[in-house]
Amino acid sequence: MNHLRALFLLTAILVVVSSCKKDENEYPIPDSYNFENVSYSGQLQRLAMLTELKSYLQSANTPGTVLNADRLQAMYANNAAEAGWAGSYDASKQLRDKTFEPQRALFDQLLAAIAAASASTQPAASGQAGVATTSDGAKRYLLNEGGVELAQVIEKGLMGACFYYQSTAVYFGADKMNVDNETVTPGEGTAMQHSWDEAFGYLGVPIDFPLNTSGLYFWGNYANQRNTLLGCNDKLMDAFLRGRAAINNKDYDTRDKAIAEIRENWELVAAATAISYLNTAIARFDDTAARNHALSEAVAFIYSLQFNPDKRIDNTQVAGLLATIGGDSDFVQINFYQTTVLALQSAKNTLAESYDLEQMKDEL
Repeated sequence: MNHLRALFLLTAILVVVSSCKKDENEYPIPDSYNFENVSYSGQLQRLAMLTELKSYLQSANTPGTVLNADRLQAMYANNAAEAGWAGSYDASKQLRDKTFEPQRALFDQLLAAIAAASASTQPAASGQAGVATTSDGAKRYLLNEGGVELAQVIEKGLMGACFYYQSTAVYFGADKMNVDNETVTPGEGTAMQHSWDEAFGYLGVPIDFPLNTSGLYFWGNYANQRNTLLGCNDKLMDAFLRGRAAINNKDYDTRDKAIAEIRENWELVAAATAISYLNTAIARFDDTAARNHALSEAVAFIYSLQFNPDKRIDNTQVAGLLATIGGDSDFVQINFYQTTVLALQSAKNTLAESYDLEQMKDEL
């Protein structure tokens, strides 16, 4: 009798387990972002805007090229009459109003600062803005008086304070996820589906990523660069696909797990990329132009870490890392001419420890 009872209990447990597995897989998850009623045209427009802004900023790497401060502000706020866009953008779409609000004034300041730096007729030096050339003569970068390449800080900073912030904090936040998931707007889906799609748009990847790695923008490009060591491409894309399928099927627990996975892996991309640039700066420390170019990218990716609601390090730690590298957490006050290899190694080690990247920190 005891044997029969035990057999009955075991059978019941197997039935329950089998039912759970079936429930977990009761709806299909596609291999690409090929859902019905998907639209993230606004995100694609902002990716294109930053691409144009980046190109204009980097034109000042050629000595004698002076940037127009008014045009820079017009590009940031999409004042089409003054922006001189090559592309065509909706009047309602801009980078500025999607930037984390407390940081908008910073980018206004940085845009004005790079315009002023571009007017210098002297080569870059400590205390003197100008264009610096790498020791092999291959690259030139416009640096401010502290040796910061503001073009990189602005570009990567906006990747963080605009794209990364909007995806991980705004679109995945309660105000965008606790919304209607019943009423379908043709071409856009429900309000919840649309928010998820807009978050996906800022990743900057094609719908069949990572099978297709052509046409990557910004974060998509850096994720792909880190993929060999982090395996982040599949992790990010699978979570975006799983989350959208979960929303379609009103499976909000799975949606929330996907949000957590995206936040975690996107943050790892930012941290690992910062370490990668610190490695470059350490390796080329005696080449001022190459070192400061790499450090400008490193501090911008570190700055970006603060915009993830589930971030591993807090804003005080972010500021501390910036100060370790450049003597200050304010981009305008940072001075790369005064940094040391020991300071860069310290920042690298802190990042690696914070993000469990110690085993690969020298390979990044």
